[in-house]
Amino acid sequence: MAVKFTIVEKGNPLDPGQPKKWYANAKSTGDVTLRKLGKEIAARCTVRSADTQAVLVALTELLVEHLSDGKIVRLGDFGSFQVSLSSGGSETEEKFNSSLIKGSKVNFRPGIDLKEMQNNLKFEKF
Repeated sequence: MAVKFTIVEKGNPLDPGQPKKWYANAKSTGDVTLRKLGKEIAARCTVRSADTQAVLVALTELLVEHLSDGKIVRLGDFGSFQVSLSSGGSETEEKFNSSLIKGSKVNFRPGIDLKEMQNNLKFEKF
């Protein structure tokens, strides 16, 4: 299998006068639901599908809880999740307040197996 991609022409938003260039854009070939993952996990081990789905739902709930509390969630060889922020700047530390925070996102850092998979990906034009 290979990761499918298309190519798209994009300009440089920092310098609109620059000539546009072509870039790869990964294309999804579908999605996998939590329910499907639960069934696939159950097929690979001795745990029933309902049990694996219950664990995955609980994992999702706990990720939300711990990330909301400012913790890094480390899932061993799978990887880790952490919240990061984007904000405007202030002239001094004293003048900074939370209203300058513009948004947040959840960062995922892959573990060993996922990094190895990334290093060995094959690509195919869609």
